[in-house]
Amino acid sequence: MGHKSDPKSIHPVYTITNIQNKVKILDGKNVTYSSWVKLFKLHARGYKVLPHIGGTKPPAKTYQNYETLSEIDAIVLQWIYGTLSDDLLTRVLELESTVHEAWTRIQKIFLNNKGSRAATLEHE
Repeated sequence: MGHKSDPKSIHPVYTITNIQNKVKILDGKNVTYSSWVKLFKLHARGYKVLPHIGGTKPPAKTYQNYETLSEIDAIVLQWIYGTLSDDLLTRVLELESTVHEAWTRIQKIFLNNKGSRAATLEHE
């Protein structure tokens, strides 16, 4: 009774209407960076978009499925931007960006922050 999957069937990424129901807003206080990353990656894996975060090189514009992959990247980028506090969003938002680039910008904010906070504590 199994259904054969239709190659033109809709990608799971298109089924999410509101990512905030699944991934809470990252603000660094109520929701920590590490828990946001875990939640985000869990959903990215579930919706088959984890490679977009992982930095898989974007395909050449001549690649057959380029448009679809570009669309999916844009949707995942919307998920990222939609789960950032206003303060973080202004620091991370860029017009021409891939998911991986945005992910890396967020990572730098939190990992650099951690380093300077640790250094301040050590200094005291």
